[in-house]
Amino acid sequence: MTEPHQEVDYRFLLANERTFLAWMRTALALIAGGVALDQFVVVAGARELVAFLGIFAISLGAIVAVLGIVQWRRADRAMRSGSRMDSSLTVMVIGALLTVFALAIALLLAFG
Repeated sequence: MTEPHQEVDYRFLLANERTFLAWMRTALALIAGGVALDQFVVVAGARELVAFLGIFAISLGAIVAVLGIVQWRRADRAMRSGSRMDSSLTVMVIGALLTVFALAIALLLAFG
């Protein structure tokens, strides 16, 4: 079953695209940060922890990229069909994961 196509104001389509690009920038920053963490951070006695945090950042970047695609598609589909877009827990989940990651980095630097 196809959804009826509705003409959408280009401003909204472009705003959705800018939001998508922000998701992708965030994903790339997490991936680059994870690589940098693994390659350049040296903490005596915590090599495995640094590697784990690097892998966590890279994995989180991959998750953010996928969720960005999903969010872009949800918004695009809702705009084109004229339907309501239900709220999503995506932003809260990503925020919580980033908070845990930031605290782990802070603890590593404080006690490493």
